[in-house]
Amino acid sequence: MSKTLLLVDDEADARAIATLALNLKTDWTILQAGSGQEALNISAEQSPDLILLDMMMPEMDGRTTLKKLKADPKTQTIPVILVTAKVQPLAQSQIDPADVVTVFVKPFRPLELADEIRAALNW
Repeated sequence: MSKTLLLVDDEADARAIATLALNLKTDWTILQAGSGQEALNISAEQSPDLILLDMMMPEMDGRTTLKKLKADPKTQTIPVILVTAKVQPLAQSQIDPADVVTVFVKPFRPLELADEIRAALNW
């Protein structure tokens, strides 16, 4: 059965590159959100198998989006992988490590993204 992944990043180019790379390596359905609010809406409606969530976004950042995802019964069990350009311990980010599967650091290698996701989730 095919997986559904939600890519959340305010940069359209980053979403496009990741989507292209994942489409080359998988048969997953790739949904895209350009903001935290859009991610909350799509997640509640579509219930993806995974959310790849950028930390640095205007309006609603990744930390706030993650808190709202985990507070909503419709989305609280969806696994989340954070994507960030800043390398720092989760505790310093005020993020509960139990709320995320892992953290990917930008820039990542697009063609290795599918394998990294599979390894993180044992898919």
